[in-house]
Amino acid sequence: MSTVQDRLEQASIILPKAPTPAANYLPYLLEGNMLYISGQIPRAGDQLLTGKIGVDATIDDGIKAARLCAINIIAQANTALDGKLERIKQCIKLGGFVNATDDFSAHPQVINGASDLMVEIFGDEGRHTRFAIGAGSLPLNVTVEIDAVFAIK
Repeated sequence: MSTVQDRLEQASIILPKAPTPAANYLPYLLEGNMLYISGQIPRAGDQLLTGKIGVDATIDDGIKAARLCAINIIAQANTALDGKLERIKQCIKLGGFVNATDDFSAHPQVINGASDLMVEIFGDEGRHTRFAIGAGSLPLNVTVEIDAVFAIK
């Protein structure tokens, strides 16, 4: 049986340092056996994936952005759990916001970029409830923002 770290390596993912908050909020909150991760944006180092789907970004751009959000969610969880991602019992919920035009309707397809990664890295423990909704704009003009809730062992 492979570990979470093994699956990250198999996916060629090196977790970044968890991003710091951009305003007056906590990046995560560990309360009892629940871990709440604040909305993560598609940032890799100094690079942001930006754009409104239907104007200057494609569905594939959105899927890549959602995957990057999921990597940042896992990085936050890794920090919150002192590097012990095996403590994750279940990904409970993802909440996805997609920066898109009014007539765009493939929000679930975009957020699948994050959902698919959660299952790839955590197996059945990565299956979750979620929502995927459109937004007229997002902070810094990012394509996607996603938050998460995990149950912890």
